Amino acid sequence: MPEALAVHQEIVVRVAPERAFAVFTERIGAWWQLGDKHIGATPPIGAEIEPWVGGRWFERAADGTECPWGHVRVWEPPDRLVLSWEISADWRPDPSAGAEVEIRFLAEEGATRVVLDHRGLETLQVRDTLNGGWPGLLLAYATLLED
Repeated sequence: MPEALAVHQEIVVRVAPERAFAVFTERIGAWWQLGDKHIGATPPIGAEIEPWVGGRWFERAADGTECPWGHVRVWEPPDRLVLSWEISADWRPDPSAGAEVEIRFLAEEGATRVVLDHRGLETLQVRDTLNGGWPGLLLAYATLLED
């Protein structure tokens, strides 16, 4: 059996968990580095997470086309969010990819620890790429929270 591969990242933001969760989910298009990190044929102008179990997370281009990234598996504001990662190793939509991203928002005194675990990467062979990408995305998220 292959060794379980995962990406684990944490960041502390100086806001309450409710705000940390809301900005992560409602404003993903503002902090996700869309110019560098997209999989659709047309460069996106936005990204969205639909706020319910079964909802989609996806990028949207100026022409209205959408490129799926996955679905919401767990929606527990303001504590936890789990998203399926339906993107193949060659960066194309793939509902069978089998990975997931769990984000937990843990209250600390005057702050929130945002804990991100991207699991199920055994078959995708993209752990190093994702391990390098998530820190920059979380830093952009944290910067948006501080504005």
